[in-house]
Formats: sequence, structure tokens, C-alpha cells
Amino acid sequence: MPSNTSIIGKYRWTICALLFFATTVNYLDRQVLSLLQPRLAAEFNWTNTDYANIASVFQLIYAFSMLFAGRVIDKLGTKWGYAIALIVWSIGAIMHAESIRIGAATNSVLTMLGLATVPVSIAGFMVSRAVLGFGEAGNFPAAIKATAEYFPKKERSLATGIFNSGSNVGAILAPACVPAIAEMWGWETAFLFIGGIGFAWLIFWFIFYEKPEKQKRLSKAEFEYINSDNKEAEPVVADSATSAPQKKVSWFKLLGYRQTWAFTIGKFMTDGVWWFFLFWLPAYLKAQYNMQGTEITIPLAVLYSMTMVGSIGGGWFPMYFIKKGYSPYDGRMKAMLIIGLFPLVVLLAQPLGGISYWMPVLFIGIGASAHQAWSANIFTTVSDMFPKKTVASVIGIGGMAGGIGGVVITKLGGALFDHYKALGHIQTGYTIMFSICAVAYLVAWMIMKSLVPKYKPITDL
Repeated sequence: MPSNTSIIGKYRWTICALLFFATTVNYLDRQVLSLLQPRLAAEFNWTNTDYANIASVFQLIYAFSMLFAGRVIDKLGTKWGYAIALIVWSIGAIMHAESIRIGAATNSVLTMLGLATVPVSIAGFMVSRAVLGFGEAGNFPAAIKATAEYFPKKERSLATGIFNSGSNVGAILAPACVPAIAEMWGWETAFLFIGGIGFAWLIFWFIFYEKPEKQKRLSKAEFEYINSDNKEAEPVVADSATSAPQKKVSWFKLLGYRQTWAFTIGKFMTDGVWWFFLFWLPAYLKAQYNMQGTEITIPLAVLYSMTMVGSIGGGWFPMYFIKKGYSPYDGRMKAMLIIGLFPLVVLLAQPLGGISYWMPVLFIGIGASAHQAWSANIFTTVSDMFPKKTVASVIGIGGMAGGIGGVVITKLGGALFDHYKALGHIQTGYTIMFSICAVAYLVAWMIMKSLVPKYKPITDL
């Protein structure tokens, strides 16, 4: 007797695999700079504030680009929108290898315009990070849109958790290879090699991805299963060419819904935590434990391996409540409350850090794992409540807010670390930042719950 899965088909998981690998590449590219920060800071005499400024350019451009990326992807469609985003961010990643020349050219232009210049290395890395952030902004709006297209609501958080675990794999692979490449062939080669990987993904994307209505590899049974819980007003049609054009929904109208604000505030409050861990952990291990280069490979690999459990487990967790009769949104919110308790262990990272560097690595690993579990669910609250045609746009609005939150926490961290380093107590700066990271999720959950107490899908768009 064939299983239910074999009767329905499982091509949708091929799409999930493509999203997983794209997200892996996305995080590989963005993490190279943080891993090389100790080396680059010594070579170019950067302060913590200098590094925070460079990182903040990425986050700021990423944040505002997210707003437009969602609209562009809704307009172009998932296939071409995702492809263009990956091409742009791969070029931006490769540009880092030429940051000194780019910085010199940038300062020449600024001088011609009568504007103040900055050190060449800082200017070059800022421009490269800006291009990287502009392209990478398309990853999550496109991936969430593809998930909404290929998965029924009850499977979306699991699919999101699986593809989002690509960020963990990228974070694991980066410390395993970037420092080694830099030591053998120079830091420029690390940017060139990692940046070029994304172009290989494009081949498989164009071969295997197509909209479900046009996907010849998708069985009729699986197509019907994907749309089995479709409650939206938009019709499900076999040929999109025969359907009427969908009316564009304005940002202003989307911002009129509490559901949009719940997602947006949730992202603003919590995305910065992940950015902080991603961009500052190598610097933290160098500052507090004098670890650098390949010495940080194993600790970071262990930490980010832990986050895979949170990403996939967090995607599965709300299904437990949904099977008990909760709506998808209510089940997710219940799961997110429990998930929000786990980052509190980060409060122990500094008090117990004197025992061994493994103490903060493990506690931060639990907090980062909880973030990935949270992320898998907060993304899916959008596709639970909004029509598919607006999903990427709402993700873009929330993504912009999350990026701005990242800028705030990155700039705050740089200022605190330079301040307390001058006082000879940089550990205090990290204690403050870890405390903020620990409580962010519970505060975000309370605000989200107050805005949308119960499941309320949007039906008038």
C-alpha cells in the first residue's frame, strides 16, 4: 500500500531544497567579513566603531532594499526576482576583494563633489557591503513567496524552518573555510571564492523552478494538495495566462493592518540579535579569549550547528498545537512564547564565561538556536494571514524594520565596546549587549500578541 506522500507527490520539497541552498550561499557571503574582522582590523587599523560603521552600511541598505525587494519580486515573479537578487549579491561579495581600489575611486568622486572622504579601506568595504546588502535583500521575500506558492499553510513553517536552516549551514561552513582560505591565499581570495559560489546555484534554479500552475514536474494530486487549504479570494487556476491581472496593493494600505505591524515590530525587536551574533562573535572571541584565525573554527561550527536544531525544530513545533485544533497563527504564537524563553540563558554567558570559552559559546548557541526557531515562525505568520500576492511586500516591510533594528544594535555594540575597551573593561560592554539579546523575544512576543490576539486572516485585499 503506497504511502500518502507517494500518492500526493513530493516535488515541493525539491523547491525547498533550492531555497535551502540559496540561503546557505546568502549567509556564506555575508559572514566572510565578520570572520576576517580581526585580521582586517589589524591590517587597516580599524576601531570597533569603524567596523560597526561598515557593518551598518550593509544592514541599512539591506533594510531599505527589503522594502522594495518585496514589491519587485511580487512584480517580476519568484523565478526572475530570486535570480536577479542572487546575481547582484554575488557581485557585491566578489567586490570586497577589490575594496582598496574601490575605496580610492570612491574618495576621488567624493573629493570632486567637495565632500569629506574616509579612509580608503573603510570607503571600499562600505561600497562593497552596500551592493551585497542591496542584492541579499531579495532572498527572504523570494523564499517566503516560493514557500507560499508551493506549500499548504500547515507545512509552511516546517518548509521555512528547513530552508532557513541554510543560514545555519552557511554560518557553519564559513568559519570552516574562510580563515583557512585567507591564511593560504590571502583575504582577497576568500571573498572571490565564496562570492562566486552563487552563480552555480542559478543553473539548478532555472532548471527546476517554475510557478506551480506551469510546473510540469508537479502532479495534479500535489497541486491540489498545495492549494487544499486556500481560503483566499484569489482563484486557483491551471493557467495563469487566463487569469485577470492582480491589483497592486499599496504599502499604505498594508500598513493599515495590525497584522503588518505585528510582524514588523517583531522583526525590528529580534532581527538585530541575530545580526549581532553573526557580525560580532568572532570579534568577541578575539577580545575576550584572544582567539583568531582558524582557532575560532570549531567553536563557531559547534554554535551554528546548534542553530540547525532550532531552525528545523522550530518549524515543526507549532504543528503540535495545530494538530490539537489551534489555528495556524494561534499555534505559532503559542510556540513562539515558549521559544522566546530560551534566549534568557544568554544572561549566563558572561557570569560563567570565566570557566571556559565553551560556556558563552554554548549559551549563545542556545539563544541563536531559539532565534532560528522564532524566525521560522514569524515569517510564516505573514503567509498565514495575507493573500499570496502581498506576501513578499509584507515580508519586505518587516525585513526593512528588522534591518533597521540590526543597524541600531550594531552601532550600539560598536560604541559600547570602544567605550569599555578604553576603560579596560570591554567585558562589561558584551554583558550589556547579551542582556539586550536575551530579553528581546519576550518583549516582541508581548507586543505582537497585543496587536493580533487571535487569528484574523486578511480577506479584503
